[in-house]
Amino acid sequence: MTTNTDSGGFRARARETVLAGVRGLVLALVILPVSVLCFVLVAVSVALIPIGVGLVTTPWILGGVRDVADVRRRLAFEWCGVRIRSAYRAVPADANPWARTFGMLGDPQVGRDVLWLFVDMTAGFVTALLPAVLLFYPFEGFALPTGLWRVLGEGETYWYGFVPVSGQATAFAAAALGAVVLVAGFRYIPALLTAHFRLTRAVLDPGKGELVERVRVLTETRKDAVDTSAAELRRIERDLHDGAQARLVAMGMDLGTIEMLLDKDPEKARQLLAQTRRASVEALGELRDLVRGIHPPVLAERGLGDAVRALALRLPVPTEVSVELPGRADAPVESAAYFAVSEVLTNAVKHSGADRIWVDLHHVEEGGGMLRISVTDHGRGGAVVGAGSGLAGVERRLGTFDGVLAVSSPAGGPTMVTMEIPCALS
Repeated sequence: MTTNTDSGGFRARARETVLAGVRGLVLALVILPVSVLCFVLVAVSVALIPIGVGLVTTPWILGGVRDVADVRRRLAFEWCGVRIRSAYRAVPADANPWARTFGMLGDPQVGRDVLWLFVDMTAGFVTALLPAVLLFYPFEGFALPTGLWRVLGEGETYWYGFVPVSGQATAFAAAALGAVVLVAGFRYIPALLTAHFRLTRAVLDPGKGELVERVRVLTETRKDAVDTSAAELRRIERDLHDGAQARLVAMGMDLGTIEMLLDKDPEKARQLLAQTRRASVEALGELRDLVRGIHPPVLAERGLGDAVRALALRLPVPTEVSVELPGRADAPVESAAYFAVSEVLTNAVKHSGADRIWVDLHHVEEGGGMLRISVTDHGRGGAVVGAGSGLAGVERRLGTFDGVLAVSSPAGGPTMVTMEIPCALS
């Protein structure tokens, strides 16, 4: 039993070592051309900013650098369990080229990306290549005793490491050195690949800078939340004043008139009573609509999925709702998600021209939990997140909960609005 266990552990370790060496070789072969190309493109594009060309090209190139860095972050976690965080600043979708370019250049995370390109094509290339060298170099030493040294040396002394190979005896010494290198590689190759990704993390990870960025984002979202709450209170006050309150005042005046007419003109009093009763029903309906606008009863009683289904039933456009929620989120999260969906659906009905809408709500457990909502229509497209648009308000609402909004809406459609809110379900 012990022998089998040891044998299984050895095979697993050997597989891990070979895999790390091969991955290091792949990284080294990719790093040099990709990192050099990206670094040169960034330098040239930034140099062209004064003549205007760089204002167009720089955001695209920096976006490409971010994609390359994100791939390395993913490989670091999948291959070696090294988690590399990022803290990019959001750039408004409607920003002009000047604001977009200098907004990205002023982002500390973008600066780390560019610095990482230089480190990656120098020290990063070496640390990626070293595991491959330790894996494959010993096989050259093993081949030297077969006479390979005569071919490689072309009649002169051939150096394998620090061993001068000039005869059969020194060829076997080179093979012994290859065995030592292979044993060392067996032990250290996975660690060397991990060291490469730790070097990447040392440059790319924001570290304490992420905390500063987080405070900045929270400050902005808190301000947005306060402004949104104040606007919501003003809306409620206005709706009460112009709607239910006005009807209640009118009802009071009608009741006073009825009191005077009871003896003089009973028929007129009955008509006013009927009118007052209708006014009370309308006032009650307005109050219910107002309460529903603050927090729909179906949301509190039955959860987000049923609330969105009820919302879809009231739309003039046929709407299909798919829900996969094994539990319920916190009430503030549910409320934010509900009103975000409501705003997106309202925009789709008003502006898309679509004859069908699809809504998908589901929850994923990875990363501590994420509520994902997508609203899709095949209308005319062209939706953007801009200042003053309903989608900008949705983005601010979600930002209060660290949520994000992504819009894909090419001209001619279809339009897909995706919302994500980090949360756990009860």
